[in-house]
Amino acid sequence: MIASLPIFTDYEAFRPWRADPSRWLPVVIDIAGGHGLACAAPQVFTTGTNLVVGLGDELILKVFPPPLRAQFISERGSLAQLRGRIKIPIPGIVAEGERDGWPYLIITRLPGVLGAEVWASLPEADKERVLAEIGETIADVQRVPPGPLLEIEPRWDVFMRGQIEGCRARHERLGLAPKFRDGLDDLLRDAAELIPMHASPVILTGEYIPENFLLTQQDGRWHVGGLIDFGDVLTGWRDYDLLGPGAFMAAGRPRRVLSLLEGFGYSPSDIDFALKRRLMALMLLHRSSDLNRHICIEGWQAKTDDLLQLQELIWTT
Repeated sequence: MIASLPIFTDYEAFRPWRADPSRWLPVVIDIAGGHGLACAAPQVFTTGTNLVVGLGDELILKVFPPPLRAQFISERGSLAQLRGRIKIPIPGIVAEGERDGWPYLIITRLPGVLGAEVWASLPEADKERVLAEIGETIADVQRVPPGPLLEIEPRWDVFMRGQIEGCRARHERLGLAPKFRDGLDDLLRDAAELIPMHASPVILTGEYIPENFLLTQQDGRWHVGGLIDFGDVLTGWRDYDLLGPGAFMAAGRPRRVLSLLEGFGYSPSDIDFALKRRLMALMLLHRSSDLNRHICIEGWQAKTDDLLQLQELIWTT
């Protein structure tokens, strides 16, 4: 009997199913076998939103539940558009298909250690170097013409208008302290002027965070060795991609912040009030924004009294 995949109407039903390998392993083995690939000792990756399984040392199978088909389209399109056009290694597509309405990709496996596994233990000099390289990588990706990725919905202006309209309700629901919510209306008014809505769009992953890149060591120094996970790609204003490393990695440390921004292409003289204000607005408008969970500065709520002080704390140089 050929193993089959179930029908899910929402992502929440998928999560407990993914947590039990006995429910999907026969399907993974069958998909691999259909492409002439062995799957004797599959490795399950528990991070991320899809079903991701290592097929030995060289390949990865990524299966997308039907509610996340848009991520499959984004990942496939991004890997094809970026392939051979950026300096940093990214996975290559070996095969693709669909099983019971679930699209999947078989991609090459990159060497290195997931950033999330080692970031906290890196020496400070390595953290600054890695952030500079992340800034360079963001800029490198954004120099690639978006091509067919421009068709990904929503368009930047529509996306931003929706984020602005829902911003206050989102952060009230997530428990942002009133002293920060009090400045939201002023910031959102500024956002409409500070954030370009119709500038030439660039490729945005939205998630340059430790879970989405690989690190390698060269002569005892850590470097960015690969970029993975393109399921949330959209196109729009370039500064949007600074928010992940700014929140999760720079931690308000001046040398880290400067390394990131200079790697991206900003000079120290560019890092003025307007840029910090725009970055603060974008951080609140990011599709995954949750300041209480994502700002990695110890005690930041007690160190700041309002959003103006917070933007200076996060983007200090």
